Order: sequence, then C-alpha cells, then structure tokens
Amino acid sequence: MKTFFVQAFSIPSDSMQDTLQRGDRVLVDKLTPWFGATPKRGEVVVFHDPGGWLEDQKPAEPNVVQKFLSFIGLMPSAEEKDLIKRVIATGGDTVECKKGGPVKVNGHALNEPYIFPGDSACDDMPFGPIKVPKGRIWVMGDHRQNSLDSRYHQELPGGGTVSDDEVVGRAFTIAWPLNRIDWLGIPGTFDQKGLSGMASSAPVAAGLAGAVPMVLWRRRRLTRASDAIGRGDLGREG
Repeated sequence: MKTFFVQAFSIPSDSMQDTLQRGDRVLVDKLTPWFGATPKRGEVVVFHDPGGWLEDQKPAEPNVVQKFLSFIGLMPSAEEKDLIKRVIATGGDTVECKKGGPVKVNGHALNEPYIFPGDSACDDMPFGPIKVPKGRIWVMGDHRQNSLDSRYHQELPGGGTVSDDEVVGRAFTIAWPLNRIDWLGIPGTFDQKGLSGMASSAPVAAGLAGAVPMVLWRRRRLTRASDAIGRGDLGREG
C-alpha cells in the first residue's frame, strides 16, 4: 500500500501552520504520480530533500513501535528526509514577491488566507521574479516566517525549486488526531482567471474567432459580385 498508493506522514515542524500542526498525521496520495500526473499549484505535497535543505537535521533513532508503523506505512521511515510544503508555482511560471506585497504568479496576486495569522506573504525573504524551470516546482510553507522553503535555497542547484521527480505525492487529508480530521483542498485563489497565462491569449483567440467569419463573409461577397459581373458580361456578349 505505502509503495504504490497511500502513505501516512507525521508533521514534525510548525512550517505549515495553521493548515497543519506539529504532530498531525496526513495521508499522501502516491497513486497519481505513478500515472504521470505532475504537482499542481495550491497542492500540499511531500517531497524528498532535493539536497541541502535538511543537511543540519539528524533523524531521531526510531523505537520498535515506530519501526513497525513505518513498515506498514503508518509512519515514514526515520531514514527518509522528506519535507512538506505548498506548491506555489509550477514549471514555466514566473513567481515573485516584493516586501510588503503579495506573492504573484504570472503577474497575478495570490489571495492567501491559509498564511499563518500575523505573517506577511514574504517580508522575511522577498524574492524574484523567478522563472520556474520545466519539470520543477516552487514551494512555500504556510507559516511564512517559520519556513525554510524555496526562498532560502536559491543558492543551491535548481535555484530553490524542487524537481517533480522528488515529489512523493499530494497530502490530501489530515487523518489524525480525530479532532483535526479534514480534507486538504486547493485554495480558490489558484483557480483565478488568467493565472496560467491563458487570459493573454484569450483576446487573440476571440479576435481570430471573430475575424474568420468576417473574412469568409467578405470572400463570399466578393465572389458573388464577381459572378454577377461575369454573368452581365456574358449577357452583353450574347
């Protein structure tokens, strides 16, 4: 089950508050990546350390119970170095955040109600604009002032981005404790019109859609006029 479908992960830090609390257990969908799907903006994902993100953190030695739970998929392996963050931008996106301002993706400001109360969008570490390479993602924690996310690893290979191949899967629900059971949906701000850059092409498409009938109409009109002239000439010649 944990190899191909779903695996439970324990939240070890406060970097995703208030969405996730330290000690929460989340279920991660590992099935989707097996079918070639890629991370989407707004998803909360678990990913392997791309290299250097957790180099100063040594995993605790697991006890017998923890080893058993890890074996059956109810806890991650103590040897694994995994992180959990929210996907803000995907391959091909341009992401930026100036001090005092919101995070922008492809020029569109994000409304981020999931950010920890009292935190700013990026005042502790403004960045960008950054073009996210294809096949990679830009991730940030919801507790912005307590998250060493993509912003803090721009000096590493990948410029702070994470390869899609490093993503274990999408965290889709909080499964424990019982009083915190909840679904982890994608916030509505990531559905806003034009975020994917489609808006800029829409007027062009609309123009083409309007232009084609006009061109055909004018062509038919000219053809009819030419036919009329041709018939008139034939009549006079006859």
